[in-house]
Amino acid sequence: MMTKNETQQTGFLTRFNLRRDWFLIWIWVLILGMLMTAVAFKFNDLYGTPQSIATIVSTLKTPAMVSLFGAFVAKAPYTTADIFASEMLVFMALFMVVMNIFFAVRNTRGEESNGMLELIRSHAVGKQSPLLAATLELFLINLLVGLIYFGGLQVSGMRGMNTMGNLLTGVGLAAVGFMFGSVALLMSQVSDNPRGATMLSYLVLGIAYIGRMITDVENPDLTWWSPFGWIEKLSIYDKNNWLPVILMVVSTLILLSATFYASRHRDVGSGLIATHGGRKRASIFLAGPFSLVMRLDRLNLIVWTIGTVVLGISYGSIFGTVGDVLKSNPLMGNLLGKDALDAAGQTIVLKFAALLMLVFAVLATVPSVQTLLRINGDERKGWLEQLHAKRVSRARIFGSYVAVSVIIGTLALFAATLGMWLASVTVMTNPISFARMFRGFIGYLPALYVVLGISTLIIGWAPRLQTIIWAIPVYGLISLYFGKLVNIPDWAQKITPYGWVNRVPISTVDWPRFYLYIALAIGLLFIGFLGYKRRDLIEN
Repeated sequence: MMTKNETQQTGFLTRFNLRRDWFLIWIWVLILGMLMTAVAFKFNDLYGTPQSIATIVSTLKTPAMVSLFGAFVAKAPYTTADIFASEMLVFMALFMVVMNIFFAVRNTRGEESNGMLELIRSHAVGKQSPLLAATLELFLINLLVGLIYFGGLQVSGMRGMNTMGNLLTGVGLAAVGFMFGSVALLMSQVSDNPRGATMLSYLVLGIAYIGRMITDVENPDLTWWSPFGWIEKLSIYDKNNWLPVILMVVSTLILLSATFYASRHRDVGSGLIATHGGRKRASIFLAGPFSLVMRLDRLNLIVWTIGTVVLGISYGSIFGTVGDVLKSNPLMGNLLGKDALDAAGQTIVLKFAALLMLVFAVLATVPSVQTLLRINGDERKGWLEQLHAKRVSRARIFGSYVAVSVIIGTLALFAATLGMWLASVTVMTNPISFARMFRGFIGYLPALYVVLGISTLIIGWAPRLQTIIWAIPVYGLISLYFGKLVNIPDWAQKITPYGWVNRVPISTVDWPRFYLYIALAIGLLFIGFLGYKRRDLIEN
């Protein structure tokens, strides 16, 4: 039991965290709330007639769409709200989980790593008060987002919706977010550094997501075994099933109990899994800033490379089913013939691969940007003072971080492409050649580099605003992923660098645009370096 004094301390720390994080909280809340509400309003125009609903339902039942959005479980007669729930729940749940992992690690292991927790604990504060304050903040953020989802859906006037379904949508998304936020809180006790805690959290998410994807395609009944798949089992606007919410709440309570138990039995700054001590003497591979940054980010490189390979294999493994969709229709078989069916099947696979390449490119951006942001983060923590005090130029330090970020992003994108192709070869009767699939990698690589160039521009000239860098991949994924579904204008899709890539691997690589993007990326990197070179280090 907590004493009255500890309760007051927890309340004070919670208010302090909310005042400190209010800007970031409102950015997340507004982006997610506006996205959900805007799409709900738009769906009445897109899928307001029986003909348009019938067309999209047949598409949502294909294996490719099931792997992306989950199994379509609504019963006829279908409504606009049924389509909305099928297309939006899994996608929004992913964003909720990412938001929760960000705040959970930042306000626990992040505070511990930068010495803030030690300063707080030096005062008359209960040992569990900071962790409880971070947990309460996470709960309040999810509660706020869930209420905005409910309110936005209520005023959208979407055909076929009902109040219970809208409420369950808000509660379900808040619950799945808080559940994975609790996973991140536990991982913050397991790892002794923020990077490790984040990696472990995303590893759990990746396993749960891939489990959901595979079971949805093979046997939706097995999706109950994936915690991330519980969001689909809500059966919004159909059965309005509250059982998944109960499972999420119970799982969250178990995770939080384990988190507080682990926190109570470890020292400040330590983790249940300790980082092994380094060698007494550095190897020849630690002869400069580049090798140092690469070594510090080696776990990031390994985890993301393996993760994207597995994700590519998971999606590539259903290409045989995706390509055989037309063959299951006897009428199409009689009309087109075997050769035409094989060609049409390959076209469907290539269109699906083109959509996946966008997802892979955005995912590859994440570890790259994380490495770039460490330039200012490591400076702020004082870790680079010893390098700056020696004869190491800023250009060499800056270039080291940029080079490692480029390597990580390139390898992650290539690994996803390779995994997708390797899996497709094993399941397709007439597999697509690696050269054809490789177009997707080459086509999106310059876009990735331009995003990194824009990131260095912000890092060098406006370091205090570097958090807005994440808006680039997030908006790119939303605008292009849902562009065709909600009729986002072409100009709006081309605001991000990803929007200028032609439909590879369906089309050939646009080489003039490729070289233009490379030149633009190099120019942005150079301008970003000029900003980094001219400013004082304390500006951070």
